[in-house]
Amino acid sequence: MTDIYGLTFEKLGAVLESIGEKPSRAGLIFPAVYNEHTGFDALPFREETLARLRENFTFGRLKCLDTAVSGTADKYLWELSDGCTVESVLMKHEFGYNVCVSTQVGCNMGCKFCVSGRLRRRRDLTAAEMTEQVLGIGELSGCRIDGISIMGIGEPMENLANVLDFIGIMTHPKGPAFGIKHITLSTCGVVPGIYELADSENAVNLAISLHAPNDGLRGSIMPIARKYPLPEVMKAARYYSEKLNRRVTLEYVMLDGVNDSDEYAVQLAELIGDMNAYVNIIRYNSAPESEFRCSPHERIMGFYDVLKKRGVGVTMRRSLGDSINAACGQLSASADGRDGGRVGASDSVCNAV
Repeated sequence: MTDIYGLTFEKLGAVLESIGEKPSRAGLIFPAVYNEHTGFDALPFREETLARLRENFTFGRLKCLDTAVSGTADKYLWELSDGCTVESVLMKHEFGYNVCVSTQVGCNMGCKFCVSGRLRRRRDLTAAEMTEQVLGIGELSGCRIDGISIMGIGEPMENLANVLDFIGIMTHPKGPAFGIKHITLSTCGVVPGIYELADSENAVNLAISLHAPNDGLRGSIMPIARKYPLPEVMKAARYYSEKLNRRVTLEYVMLDGVNDSDEYAVQLAELIGDMNAYVNIIRYNSAPESEFRCSPHERIMGFYDVLKKRGVGVTMRRSLGDSINAACGQLSASADGRDGGRVGASDSVCNAV
């Protein structure tokens, strides 16, 4: 049986045709599944058609093992069908609610300042498992979800085919109908994926985890820099921005004594140049046994001021969910905040943009 939550509108039509049904019936099924929440039972089809639908499709659901609630964010621990676990987060903003979605079980990026760097990737999540995170959080929280951040577990660009299907499902007008500009994807800088996303029909907002203004420093904290040097990453970012006429976010986590000097701020401004991009400064959220600490507030503001004086757009990300280990870099896919024998990960940028 096929999990219906993993099928785009077009793929649903193709499957319907393969089982002897009219592809056009996807136009009634999609709203029933995502908007009316009635499943197949209320559809105006003959019993023979309904029976065929029930025989060929299933409505998957992730099992919620644990939740942690705070005033700024709620964290959900999900068990997948094979026993693996992942986390996702409901971010509570004054302007609405945003879900931080996971895309992999584990992460191979190995960023030294992130909890996921201690865990290896087991597998990619399916489009259905991503969709079910959003649906599950909506149902359990009772909140109207306003936006999606593909920033949780793993590297989205390493699972781009499923991620693109997930985006297609979330943005289809007969489905959840999220605006394309209400979805943001964050990558560590997988250059081929940036180009592929830019050229796709599902080009959402792009955020790049930069965290350093030169390859020497970046390579010391982010192994991916040795595969995709900064000039290649910035060239891809410029292509994305110019093709879509959209501003790119460059994320920069502030690590005390590592990447927070005025000199590095100057280098960062020069790296950006006239590109349509802005820097999103992130306060480092301490993780168990981490060698890193967050830069002092005065140092962060000094870095901020250097960028502003050089004409770079800068925002300061509000830390949400740090009291329940749900903030940037803190996810561990276990109920107690440790790995605890379960499989999971966090990305360095699990926060709404």
